[in-house]
Amino acid sequence: MFSGGEPLAQSGLAEAIKATRRIGFRIALHTGGAYPQRLAEVLPLVDWVGFDIKAPFAAYSRITTVVRSGDRALASARLLIGSGVAHEFRTTVHPSQHDAPELERLAERLAAMGVRNYVLQEFRATGCGDAALVEYLPASFLTEPWCAGIASKFDAFAVRRA
Repeated sequence: MFSGGEPLAQSGLAEAIKATRRIGFRIALHTGGAYPQRLAEVLPLVDWVGFDIKAPFAAYSRITTVVRSGDRALASARLLIGSGVAHEFRTTVHPSQHDAPELERLAERLAAMGVRNYVLQEFRATGCGDAALVEYLPASFLTEPWCAGIASKFDAFAVRRA
């Protein structure tokens, strides 16, 4: 598994994946899609991708603090969906950074793009270096009835509780 931070930031990722595959391992990649060209390079080499969707693409910079980061994530998402590689899209939800209507719009967009497997993950404070996120954690709005509405848009849907 290639994970932690953003593996696609590493210029040698493709070679590392090839070396790992040569010794018989299957390859999983966790990414936020910040490097679409590198994703295109490694997609033929991987068996599964976990894709972290931070927010609706137009609102990405609010979460990432990187201008136009949503454009790169969108390009990567399209590459992944069109690749035929098994994948899961997931969004980590912090109630002060996301609201229910925004996530409903995001789910609609992902479903329209062809995403079939979507997961919402409740924010976990463990390991988070942003004190403001840890100190202010409102109650989750990921109730069963609300999640059922999101689930209806996908072939597979889950909520990972904190």
